[in-house]
Amino acid sequence: MAFLRDIIATMRPRQWTKNLLVFAAILFAGKASDPRALGQVALAFVAFCILSAAVYLLNDALDAETDAHHPDKRNRPVAAGRIPVHEAILLAGVCALLGLAVAHFVTPNFGFLITAVLYLALTTAYTIWLKHIVILDVLAVALGYVLRAVAGAEAISVAISPWLIICTLLLTLFISLAKRRCELILLENGGIEHRRILQHYSLQLLDQMIAVVTASTLVTYCLYTVDDRTIQVVGTQNLVYTIPLVIYGIFRYLYLMHEKKLGGQPDQLVLTDIPLLLTILLYTAIVAAILYMLP
Repeated sequence: MAFLRDIIATMRPRQWTKNLLVFAAILFAGKASDPRALGQVALAFVAFCILSAAVYLLNDALDAETDAHHPDKRNRPVAAGRIPVHEAILLAGVCALLGLAVAHFVTPNFGFLITAVLYLALTTAYTIWLKHIVILDVLAVALGYVLRAVAGAEAISVAISPWLIICTLLLTLFISLAKRRCELILLENGGIEHRRILQHYSLQLLDQMIAVVTASTLVTYCLYTVDDRTIQVVGTQNLVYTIPLVIYGIFRYLYLMHEKKLGGQPDQLVLTDIPLLLTILLYTAIVAAILYMLP
């Protein structure tokens, strides 16, 4: 039982919340009330959770030696030696095959399976290589989220909005840069040893990139809500009223990053910071009301 708990912990189920992004397309496509479409997206979510688990297992296996010297990561089952490296790699392969098998049954359209394969290839490349290349490391993480959003659209066979792709890319790039900034501060004394890519970043550089991405994200979302194509697809101009929530959410994240020195674990931050969590829930509820309840 202890070994099983270690395996589950290495799969990092708490981080599977990132895969909820596959539900974005069904919400904005107006199909959230379709039981069949909901079932397809739910299965897509399961597939991406399994694929994510495969990547986490591989990551911990490859980084076991480095993680053993990290103040927190040394307690991970693989780094601590409770799960042998070769077994973690074997389990990663099993999860990868299982995840792709589930992806095959999501829809007869091969678009979803292809997207799942691309996601697995990108995240594997990130784990092995891309995370060591400056700027490409954060871009690869952001593209992983974009592929989740695209997969959600492919699961229900709808054309994904270019606005959704751009907004997802910019927002997740913002979060990735904020994470790097937090790591640079918290691991100041030994950060380069634990994550060598940090030697290529500075607080000034990260702050400049974050400022550019923040402004781009807000402008892009504002343009999305008033775009003629958006209004035609969703059938309303009322999405413009969600802009204040988006502004508050991003500014709240900036506040937590700069003043509270948070942001190193964005998945936990979203779930533990009550104002940020309420903002996300309120935004989702308002969008659902605008698209499904209001004329």
